[in-house]
Amino acid sequence: MSTDKYIVFQLNGQEYGTSIEQIVSIERLQKVVSLPKVSDFIEGITKLRGDVIPVIDLKKRMGLPESEETDQSRMLVSLINEIAVGFVVDAASDVIDIDDSVIEPTPTSVKGIDVNFLSGVANLDDRLLLLVDLSHVLNYEEMTEVKQVVEDEIEEEQQPQEESTEQVEESNNNEEIATEE
Repeated sequence: MSTDKYIVFQLNGQEYGTSIEQIVSIERLQKVVSLPKVSDFIEGITKLRGDVIPVIDLKKRMGLPESEETDQSRMLVSLINEIAVGFVVDAASDVIDIDDSVIEPTPTSVKGIDVNFLSGVANLDDRLLLLVDLSHVLNYEEMTEVKQVVEDEIEEEQQPQEESTEQVEESNNNEEIATEE
């Protein structure tokens, strides 16, 4: 039997857990730029330490009712298929040790939640904790969409820099012509 660390987070007052091994960082919510023509659970993108991060509303993705963001809201940053993805949660409150012996298989149905997102249920002394596997929250097509969102934004960011370099070169050429005359 082994013990692993889990981050406890909340969605609409319900506690969930995810393996700390899936989390790169826990961040305060930052300004999110909305994007057109993406799945409704993709809130948009944000910049985190210079990198473009797609932001996923975990409640929307899991089919839970929406609620307002608060100062307790957090973004769990996870690396999925080599892409950093931010998952918005209502709060991230604790890191706990969970022994493998108390983790039970995922039930075949959990009211209002796609059980494919769950890796099990931790039967703790004082509560049940649904364990979310963040690597299963997005299917292949959705992950491809998220990857495309990031690539498009990076490409868009680089374009103005290339144009301004061309403008500087053109300006320098004009100055050289004027100097020669």
